Amino acid sequence: MSIGPTAQAGPQLRTRAEGLASVLPPLLVQAEHLASTVLLGAHGRRRAGMGDEFWQYRPIAQGDEAREIDWRRSAKSDVHFIRQKEWQAAQSVVIWVDGSRSMSYTGDRDRATKSDRARLLALALSVLLVRAGERIGLANLGTPPRSGQVQLVRLAEALTGELSQEDYGIPQTPGLPAHARAVFLSDFMGDMDAVEAALAKAADRGVHGMLFQILDPVEETFPFDGRTIFESMGGTVSHETLKAGELKDRYLERLAGRKDRLDRLARLSGWLYQCHHTGDSAQSALLWLYAALERSG
Repeated sequence: MSIGPTAQAGPQLRTRAEGLASVLPPLLVQAEHLASTVLLGAHGRRRAGMGDEFWQYRPIAQGDEAREIDWRRSAKSDVHFIRQKEWQAAQSVVIWVDGSRSMSYTGDRDRATKSDRARLLALALSVLLVRAGERIGLANLGTPPRSGQVQLVRLAEALTGELSQEDYGIPQTPGLPAHARAVFLSDFMGDMDAVEAALAKAADRGVHGMLFQILDPVEETFPFDGRTIFESMGGTVSHETLKAGELKDRYLERLAGRKDRLDRLARLSGWLYQCHHTGDSAQSALLWLYAALERSG
């Protein structure tokens, strides 16, 4: 029996993809190294769902169906019990990495930019999740989450692209799978109403996740004095002052208010919030992200 062009396309595509994966982008090499420093646990387990292994009994609650009742266990009590099993299916995790000009800032030429840190953490987290059998997607790509090494290469190539021309980023939520988990990495220096709207859309789809704010240490300390010109990274906003030091208290107050709003928005949506500084360890940030995915599941 002859094999037509359509039947051959699948194996040929896989061969080309595996060949591409054999030449790892530098960012993926860095991410693999960072991920190797984190102890990989049994991610995705010990959650109730459609699995084969028994996990626990729990009392029936509003919304449960009668067919879920374990009648043998319930016969021993005046309360009806549900027999829960461990979740064994792969979960979908979608990551949004802010690609705006604001993320290109660093207060020290020897320190990573906010964008560099965000991209590294996003890919290192993806490496850990793929190793755990999860499906990973990048909101910036607009494609469904997938598993496997080839998907990591796709993400690495997307994350090494040029930054957008926008001054500040807005979280992208179209195509978020229902009941998936999400990670938003950004400095969140843009429109806060847009962040709130994105979280509302995610919550409507039963999506839980994390707001992970990345700031440069200079943005936390505001070490400016005298004549200073403040300009957005995209060059669309500029402000000159002769007494920069007098702006410090107002700036720090507004920054604290922004961080507090992010924290409140996250808690109201069932998400988690964390602020990370590029001067701190990328390993500690990755550990927090990885552990937080369990808490947000």
